[in-house]
Amino acid sequence: MSLQNSGLFRAVLFDLDGTLLDTLEDIAYSLNSVLARHGYPTHTLEECRKLVGFGMEELVRNALPENARTEEIIASLLGEMKATYAIHWNDHTKAYEGIDHLLDAIDRLGLKKAILSNKPDDFTRLCATHQLSGWHFDVVMGHHEGIAHKPDPQGALKVAGMLEVEPDSILYVGDSGTDMKTANAAGMYPFGVLWGFRPEEELLATGAASLAATPDEIVSFLSSFC
Repeated sequence: MSLQNSGLFRAVLFDLDGTLLDTLEDIAYSLNSVLARHGYPTHTLEECRKLVGFGMEELVRNALPENARTEEIIASLLGEMKATYAIHWNDHTKAYEGIDHLLDAIDRLGLKKAILSNKPDDFTRLCATHQLSGWHFDVVMGHHEGIAHKPDPQGALKVAGMLEVEPDSILYVGDSGTDMKTANAAGMYPFGVLWGFRPEEELLATGAASLAATPDEIVSFLSSFC
């Protein structure tokens, strides 16, 4: 993707899980606790890494054996997982190394900041409030009724409207193919990070225009254009 506005970004839109925060261990524990309680097979951390990112309902659905994926079972286990995650969401969750420097740099550059996640909205806000309390985000939005899950661009475009920034002036930072597809569909610049839940191959195959191995590389990228 070319920079349609000569590289002048006005905002950065972040994914949450796997991008700003390492939440995998707490999500996996909450999921596996519910599965084990009902006698279903559990999943390793690496298996969970591939399952997350599509919303909590899809996580439960895809974690179940195929013959157990009825709407009744999924709804019941989803409720239990939300209750378990509400207790354990912050046992091991933390910001990735260097995220503090990245957010500080964005503030110095005078850019707006936002978060868009497929995680339920209440948990998205909870994580952002507690783990990223040192920074102001202009918009924090997780999934809620009426907004389609990513990679549908509806949520990203809604955030752009709330920021009052044109989509092509937004740097979209995420760790998954879902994020890269969302960014491209919304007309934003798709920037993939390599410290999250998905491999480089997935990011490139789904349209990442740039990649970063560390948050400082995003700082350098932004500083060269803003």
